[in-house]
Amino acid sequence: METIVRLTIFVTVLALMIGWELWRPKRQSRYTRWQRWPANLGIVAIDTLIARLAVPAGVVGAAVWAQQQGVGLFNVVSWPLWLEVVLSFLLFDIVIYWQHRAFHRIPILWRLHRVHHADPDFDVTTGLRFHPLEILLSLGIKAAAAVALGAPILAIIVFEVVLNACSLFNHGNVALPPKWEARVRKVLITQELHRIHHSSVKQETNSNYGFSVSWWDHLFNSYTDQPSAGSDHIDIGLEHYRDGNLTTRLWGLLRIPFK
Repeated sequence: METIVRLTIFVTVLALMIGWELWRPKRQSRYTRWQRWPANLGIVAIDTLIARLAVPAGVVGAAVWAQQQGVGLFNVVSWPLWLEVVLSFLLFDIVIYWQHRAFHRIPILWRLHRVHHADPDFDVTTGLRFHPLEILLSLGIKAAAAVALGAPILAIIVFEVVLNACSLFNHGNVALPPKWEARVRKVLITQELHRIHHSSVKQETNSNYGFSVSWWDHLFNSYTDQPSAGSDHIDIGLEHYRDGNLTTRLWGLLRIPFK
Protein backbone atom coordinates (compact mmCIF):
# COMPACT_ATOMS: atom_id res chain seq x y z
CA MET A 1 0.00 0.00 0.00
CA GLU A 2 2.83 2.39 0.92
CA THR A 3 4.52 1.76 -2.44
CA ILE A 4 1.30 2.39 -4.39
CA VAL A 5 0.65 5.67 -2.56
CA ARG A 6 4.19 6.92 -3.05
CA LEU A 7 4.32 5.89 -6.71
CA THR A 8 0.94 7.48 -7.50
CA ILE A 9 1.92 10.81 -5.96
CA PHE A 10 5.36 10.68 -7.60
CA VAL A 11 3.96 10.04 -11.10
CA THR A 12 1.28 12.71 -10.63
CA VAL A 13 3.74 15.42 -9.53
CA LEU A 14 6.20 14.42 -12.28
CA ALA A 15 3.48 14.66 -14.94
CA LEU A 16 2.30 18.04 -13.63
CA MET A 17 5.82 19.45 -13.64
CA ILE A 18 6.54 18.17 -17.16
CA GLY A 19 3.30 19.76 -18.32
CA TRP A 20 4.24 23.07 -16.67
CA GLU A 21 7.69 22.99 -18.30
CA LEU A 22 6.19 22.34 -21.73
CA TRP A 23 3.63 25.11 -21.25
CA ARG A 24 5.94 27.82 -19.92
CA PRO A 25 9.65 26.96 -19.64
CA LYS A 26 11.85 29.39 -17.71
CA ARG A 27 15.11 28.89 -19.64
CA GLN A 28 16.33 27.70 -23.02
CA SER A 29 18.14 24.38 -22.48
CA ARG A 30 21.56 23.53 -23.87
CA TYR A 31 20.41 20.03 -24.82
CA THR A 32 17.08 18.64 -25.96
CA ARG A 33 15.04 16.46 -23.62
CA TRP A 34 15.77 13.48 -25.82
CA GLN A 35 19.50 14.01 -25.35
CA ARG A 36 19.32 14.25 -21.51
CA TRP A 37 16.21 12.48 -20.28
CA PRO A 38 17.19 8.88 -21.15
CA ALA A 39 20.23 9.19 -18.85
CA ASN A 40 18.41 11.07 -16.08
CA LEU A 41 15.44 8.70 -16.08
CA GLY A 42 17.69 5.68 -16.61
CA ILE A 43 19.74 6.40 -13.51
CA VAL A 44 16.63 6.74 -11.32
CA ALA A 45 15.48 3.33 -12.59
CA ILE A 46 18.88 1.86 -11.61
CA ASP A 47 18.71 3.65 -8.23
CA THR A 48 15.28 2.21 -7.49
CA LEU A 49 16.32 -1.33 -8.47
CA ILE A 50 19.53 -1.26 -6.43
CA ALA A 51 17.79 0.26 -3.39
CA ARG A 52 15.08 -2.40 -3.50
CA LEU A 53 17.62 -5.20 -3.80
CA ALA A 54 20.02 -3.85 -1.16
CA VAL A 55 17.46 -2.60 1.37
CA PRO A 56 14.12 -4.26 0.55
CA ALA A 57 12.29 -2.88 3.58
CA GLY A 58 13.76 0.62 3.22
CA VAL A 59 13.53 3.28 5.92
CA VAL A 60 10.08 2.04 6.93
CA GLY A 61 11.63 -1.35 7.72
CA ALA A 62 14.15 0.35 10.03
CA ALA A 63 11.31 2.12 11.83
CA VAL A 64 9.38 -1.14 12.23
CA TRP A 65 12.48 -2.82 13.69
CA ALA A 66 13.00 0.07 16.14
CA GLN A 67 9.35 -0.17 17.17
CA GLN A 68 9.62 -3.91 17.78
CA GLN A 69 12.82 -3.47 19.80
CA GLY A 70 11.50 -0.47 21.73
CA VAL A 71 14.47 1.71 20.80
CA GLY A 72 14.51 5.35 19.74
CA LEU A 73 13.15 8.52 21.31
CA PHE A 74 9.48 8.13 20.44
CA ASN A 75 9.46 4.46 21.43
CA VAL A 76 10.62 5.45 24.91
CA VAL A 77 8.52 8.55 25.56
CA SER A 78 4.79 8.57 24.93
CA TRP A 79 3.58 11.68 23.11
CA PRO A 80 0.48 12.21 20.94
CA LEU A 81 0.92 10.71 17.48
CA TRP A 82 0.39 14.05 15.72
CA LEU A 83 3.20 15.63 17.73
CA GLU A 84 5.55 12.71 17.05
CA VAL A 85 4.79 12.96 13.32
CA VAL A 86 5.39 16.72 13.20
CA LEU A 87 8.63 16.54 15.22
CA SER A 88 9.88 13.54 13.24
CA PHE A 89 9.19 15.36 9.98
CA LEU A 90 11.09 18.48 11.08
CA LEU A 91 14.02 16.48 12.47
CA PHE A 92 14.24 14.36 9.32
CA ASP A 93 14.29 17.53 7.26
CA ILE A 94 17.19 18.92 9.32
CA VAL A 95 19.04 15.62 8.86
CA ILE A 96 18.57 15.84 5.07
CA TYR A 97 19.75 19.45 5.10
CA TRP A 98 23.00 18.49 6.86
CA GLN A 99 23.38 15.37 4.73
CA HIS A 100 23.18 17.57 1.63
CA ARG A 101 25.69 20.01 3.10
CA ALA A 102 28.07 17.16 3.97
CA PHE A 103 27.88 15.82 0.41
CA HIS A 104 29.16 19.20 -0.76
CA ARG A 105 31.86 19.67 1.85
CA ILE A 106 33.43 16.20 2.18
CA PRO A 107 35.49 15.43 -0.95
CA ILE A 108 34.70 11.71 -1.23
CA LEU A 109 30.98 12.43 -0.86
CA TRP A 110 31.17 15.30 -3.35
CA ARG A 111 32.52 12.83 -5.92
CA LEU A 112 29.14 11.09 -5.73
CA HIS A 113 26.98 14.20 -5.46
CA ARG A 114 28.57 15.97 -8.43
CA VAL A 115 26.64 13.54 -10.67
CA HIS A 116 23.61 15.61 -9.71
CA HIS A 117 25.33 18.96 -10.26
CA ALA A 118 27.04 18.01 -13.52
CA ASP A 119 23.69 18.14 -15.33
CA PRO A 120 24.26 20.90 -17.92
CA ASP A 121 20.58 21.86 -17.78
CA PHE A 122 18.03 22.28 -15.00
CA ASP A 123 14.62 20.67 -15.20
CA VAL A 124 12.37 18.26 -13.33
CA THR A 125 14.52 15.23 -14.27
CA THR A 126 17.54 16.85 -12.57
CA GLY A 127 15.69 16.22 -9.30
CA LEU A 128 15.93 12.48 -10.00
CA ARG A 129 19.56 12.37 -11.05
CA PHE A 130 21.65 10.86 -8.23
CA HIS A 131 24.39 8.24 -8.30
CA PRO A 132 23.29 4.82 -6.91
CA LEU A 133 26.01 4.96 -4.23
CA GLU A 134 24.66 8.30 -3.00
CA ILE A 135 21.16 6.83 -2.87
CA LEU A 136 22.41 3.89 -0.76
CA LEU A 137 24.28 6.22 1.62
CA SER A 138 21.23 8.43 1.94
CA LEU A 139 19.08 5.40 2.73
CA GLY A 140 21.51 4.43 5.47
CA ILE A 141 21.45 7.92 6.98
CA LYS A 142 17.66 8.08 6.94
CA ALA A 143 17.39 4.57 8.41
CA ALA A 144 19.77 5.54 11.23
CA ALA A 145 17.69 8.67 11.89
CA ALA A 146 14.48 6.60 11.92
CA VAL A 147 15.93 4.23 14.52
CA ALA A 148 17.38 7.03 16.68
CA LEU A 149 14.07 8.88 16.69
CA GLY A 150 11.87 5.82 16.91
CA ALA A 151 9.91 7.70 14.25
CA PRO A 152 6.30 6.69 13.57
CA ILE A 153 5.85 4.89 10.24
CA LEU A 154 3.32 7.52 9.17
CA ALA A 155 5.95 10.25 9.63
CA ILE A 156 8.41 8.42 7.38
CA ILE A 157 5.88 7.85 4.61
CA VAL A 158 4.75 11.50 4.72
CA PHE A 159 8.34 12.73 4.76
CA GLU A 160 9.44 10.57 1.81
CA VAL A 161 6.42 11.65 -0.25
CA VAL A 162 7.01 15.34 0.51
CA LEU A 163 10.77 15.07 -0.08
CA ASN A 164 10.31 13.48 -3.52
CA ALA A 165 7.55 15.93 -4.49
CA CYS A 166 9.63 18.94 -3.41
CA SER A 167 12.66 17.68 -5.34
CA LEU A 168 10.55 17.45 -8.51
CA PHE A 169 8.96 20.85 -7.84
CA ASN A 170 12.05 22.91 -7.08
CA HIS A 171 14.09 21.47 -9.96
CA GLY A 172 11.46 22.44 -12.52
CA ASN A 173 12.47 24.60 -15.47
CA VAL A 174 9.68 26.98 -14.54
CA ALA A 175 9.16 30.03 -12.38
CA LEU A 176 6.35 31.20 -10.15
CA PRO A 177 4.92 34.67 -10.85
CA PRO A 178 7.24 37.19 -9.13
CA LYS A 179 4.66 38.26 -6.54
CA TRP A 180 4.00 34.64 -5.56
CA GLU A 181 7.66 33.66 -5.71
CA ALA A 182 8.57 36.31 -3.13
CA ARG A 183 5.93 34.95 -0.77
CA VAL A 184 6.46 31.23 -1.32
CA ARG A 185 10.26 31.38 -0.83
CA LYS A 186 9.72 32.59 2.73
CA VAL A 187 8.59 29.03 3.50
CA LEU A 188 9.49 26.72 0.62
CA ILE A 189 12.51 26.28 -1.63
CA THR A 190 11.35 27.63 -4.99
CA GLN A 191 12.78 26.96 -8.43
CA GLU A 192 14.45 30.39 -8.38
CA LEU A 193 16.23 29.59 -5.10
CA HIS A 194 17.29 26.09 -6.01
CA ARG A 195 18.50 27.14 -9.46
CA ILE A 196 21.11 29.24 -7.61
CA HIS A 197 22.31 26.03 -5.95
CA HIS A 198 23.00 24.59 -9.42
CA SER A 199 25.11 27.57 -10.49
CA SER A 200 28.67 26.90 -11.63
CA VAL A 201 29.80 29.65 -9.23
CA LYS A 202 31.19 27.74 -6.25
CA GLN A 203 29.90 30.13 -3.56
CA GLU A 204 26.40 29.81 -5.00
CA THR A 205 26.62 26.03 -5.39
CA ASN A 206 27.54 25.84 -1.71
CA SER A 207 24.35 27.54 -0.59
CA ASN A 208 20.58 26.97 -0.59
CA TYR A 209 20.92 23.34 0.53
CA GLY A 210 17.29 22.90 1.54
CA PHE A 211 15.00 20.65 -0.48
CA SER A 212 11.69 21.56 1.11
CA VAL A 213 11.60 24.53 3.50
CA SER A 214 13.96 27.51 3.27
CA TRP A 215 14.20 27.94 7.06
CA TRP A 216 17.32 25.84 7.57
CA ASP A 217 19.37 27.87 5.10
CA HIS A 218 18.44 31.04 6.99
CA LEU A 219 19.08 29.41 10.36
CA PHE A 220 22.44 27.84 9.43
CA ASN A 221 23.73 30.78 7.35
CA SER A 222 23.72 29.14 3.91
CA TYR A 223 21.07 31.25 2.21
CA THR A 224 21.71 33.08 -1.07
CA ASP A 225 18.88 35.36 -2.13
CA GLN A 226 19.97 36.24 -5.68
CA PRO A 227 22.57 34.86 -8.13
CA SER A 228 25.43 37.12 -9.17
CA ALA A 229 24.60 36.71 -12.89
CA GLY A 230 20.89 37.32 -12.45
CA SER A 231 18.12 34.75 -12.58
CA ASP A 232 18.02 34.46 -16.38
CA HIS A 233 21.77 34.10 -16.82
CA ILE A 234 22.89 31.52 -14.26
CA ASP A 235 25.50 29.20 -15.74
CA ILE A 236 24.10 25.78 -14.82
CA GLY A 237 26.41 22.83 -14.16
CA LEU A 238 30.05 22.36 -13.21
CA GLU A 239 32.89 24.13 -15.01
CA HIS A 240 35.03 21.00 -15.30
CA TYR A 241 32.17 18.80 -16.57
CA ARG A 242 31.17 20.15 -19.98
CA ASP A 243 31.64 16.99 -22.04
CA GLY A 244 28.17 15.97 -23.18
CA ASN A 245 29.24 12.33 -23.53
CA LEU A 246 29.94 12.33 -19.80
CA THR A 247 27.13 14.53 -18.50
CA THR A 248 24.22 13.44 -20.70
CA ARG A 249 24.87 9.71 -21.14
CA LEU A 250 23.90 7.06 -18.60
CA TRP A 251 27.29 5.35 -18.65
CA GLY A 252 28.94 8.75 -18.25
CA LEU A 253 26.86 9.57 -15.15
CA LEU A 254 27.83 6.29 -13.52
CA ARG A 255 31.52 7.03 -14.20
CA ILE A 256 31.65 10.62 -12.93
CA PRO A 257 32.61 9.76 -9.30
CA PHE A 258 35.59 7.78 -10.54
CA LYS A 259 36.97 10.41 -12.94
